[in-house]
Amino acid sequence: MDEAFGDPGSHGRAGDGEKQVSPVRESRLSALRRTDSVVQGGFSSSGRTTPTLLQRSNSMSADKLWSNSQQSGLSSPTTRSRQNAAFRTQAGPPPSPRSDLLSRPHSPVPRSPRALPPETSLPESGRGSPRFISLSSQSAFQQFTGGNTFSMKGRGRILKRGGTVFFVTLFLWFALNWWYLSSFQQSALQSLENLETPQADSVRQVGVVNRSSAVLYERMLALAAHELAENEFKPEPDVLWEEPTQNAITWLPCANQRAEDHIPPPPLEHMTGYIMINANGGLNQQRVAICNGVAVTRLLNASLVLPRFLFNSVWRDSSQFGDIYDEAYFMNHLKEDVRIVKELPLELQSLDLEAIEAVVTEIDVPKEAKPSFYLKHILPLLMEKQVVLFEGFGNRLAFDPVPFDIQRLRCRCNFHALKFVPKLLELGGLIVERMRDKHPRWGPNDDDFDAEENPHLSGTERIPIRSAKPVPKYLAVHMRFEMDMVAYSLCEFGGGETEKKELQAYRALHFPILAKLEQDGRLGTADVQRELGHCPLMPEESFLMLAALGFRRGTRILLAGAHMYGGEKKMTILKNLYPNIVTKEELLTPEELEPLRNHSSQLAVLDYLGCAMADAFAMTDSGSQLSSLVSGHRIYHGSGHRPTIRPNKKRLAAIFEHNATIEWSHFENRIRKMVAETKRIAARPISRSVYRHPRCLECMCKHEV
Repeated sequence: MDEAFGDPGSHGRAGDGEKQVSPVRESRLSALRRTDSVVQGGFSSSGRTTPTLLQRSNSMSADKLWSNSQQSGLSSPTTRSRQNAAFRTQAGPPPSPRSDLLSRPHSPVPRSPRALPPETSLPESGRGSPRFISLSSQSAFQQFTGGNTFSMKGRGRILKRGGTVFFVTLFLWFALNWWYLSSFQQSALQSLENLETPQADSVRQVGVVNRSSAVLYERMLALAAHELAENEFKPEPDVLWEEPTQNAITWLPCANQRAEDHIPPPPLEHMTGYIMINANGGLNQQRVAICNGVAVTRLLNASLVLPRFLFNSVWRDSSQFGDIYDEAYFMNHLKEDVRIVKELPLELQSLDLEAIEAVVTEIDVPKEAKPSFYLKHILPLLMEKQVVLFEGFGNRLAFDPVPFDIQRLRCRCNFHALKFVPKLLELGGLIVERMRDKHPRWGPNDDDFDAEENPHLSGTERIPIRSAKPVPKYLAVHMRFEMDMVAYSLCEFGGGETEKKELQAYRALHFPILAKLEQDGRLGTADVQRELGHCPLMPEESFLMLAALGFRRGTRILLAGAHMYGGEKKMTILKNLYPNIVTKEELLTPEELEPLRNHSSQLAVLDYLGCAMADAFAMTDSGSQLSSLVSGHRIYHGSGHRPTIRPNKKRLAAIFEHNATIEWSHFENRIRKMVAETKRIAARPISRSVYRHPRCLECMCKHEV
């Protein structure tokens, strides 16, 4: 019964029915018991070892501990050993450790394992129930079991030591990083001490991390001005004025080519009807609507009436198609693709299109609808009514999937057929010419040639040698920071409560739905909008980026866009960095600009031409239609020599988040790395605009160098 439950008292006696032990073996067993008693604390007359007082207290505390844990569902080592023993008795009684010792030969003197010291040596026969292993004997047991026989536990100790080394190394790594970051903080505090302004005092009160743009950008602008002054006579990075060509593939324009099996438009009697388009928005939204309308007309085998432009309360421009684009050139260039007429036939002009339900609004057509939508819903309506009017029609045709010939027609319309009228082309040419040639605002009027004397001649025989100077380059920056853009973004730009109330009033007047959503709290906060990259770049942010890229202080910069929000105050800040900033209003005379007064779309054409022909172009808002169309124009017609800077606003927001502490060298490295990633030459991603990404087989052709 005791054997079944692992009673240690039975380890020294033979079980019932077992063979009697001889006197010689009994003497050997007594010697082992006496050795055991030295370690375990005594030997009783009944053959059981007698624990010492310390061992009893250890045993009692251990039993009490395991009895408490047994109530919570755990079992003690003794209980588990008894349960295991009961399980083993079902297959037969196992031999006890003492009987194992009697069954093999022993030396007269008991062995001590691995020559342990007397106070820690534990005879092999002493290993039994955990109840008899005291603190000292447990350590001896652990030392004894560290041999090759117990390799698993040996490996465990090695892993434990390795884990200790790992955590120590990790702690040292974190400590080093803490010290490194604290050095940045000390540098930022030292910089703030040098700024003797009320804003700097407010930063010291709340800490170095502050979102107030007035303080953060004041510090950064000072660092940028110092860096520009130091690098005035150093060469600029070569990548500023060239596009990367590491992929060894050149994309050349070919949207003007038609396939050999090209099918011309059907004759008038086989037409399905007439399509009319009333394009809304500014110049760029109208341009996209025109090209999409041409593509849908070709898709439905219809005739296109010259598009009309709706009057917009924001742009307030009454210009029509013929005021901006050359009508005759447009119609003639696309005559092999689409039949275009100036107006409806007389029999259809008297129709009330709303009464016959032939008007299709932007609500009726989903954004970026596929060609199948027009074939299923618009074609039956067109064949029934003979005419369909699209109101708005901005971004109402998808870019994928679209048939190859339809996609190429969109590129042909945008990059070839839409030609500006001669008067706008002339003014745009004047802007480019005055940016590159002599102008009073570029400083002293140097000759177009440098005169040097020939050192090999003397006296009156010396004649000047005139060497041609390179044509000056200029950078165009589209600053999308007008009042409407700033108000629509729902962002904050450091103007405090005055700015907030002003923008709310503008939204209530021009964007009532947006104002209602803002009032109901259904829109995100300004901080969230900025972190997501939805805010337009402030002028300070844009020009800090240019300074970090390496543009020298004397760079000629054409600032495109309408009236900047902030006016002269913002312009003064920018000209402290780059004094050669000009606008189209400064390059053209009042007499030259007079015909374009109150025509924002025609003025936008001048910005478009000035940016498209620039040696380098920087866009400050990737969502701007003008920047997108100019970027695509430069790719298509630039032959790889018109680089475009496309900042990632989300990454920029993360960089400017730390500009109260960031060092200029670190800021410069992060900006250059970000812009370099956006300059990679790649084919148009799926479902992206062919007007912005024309590097696709529908618009351009690949030629290996």
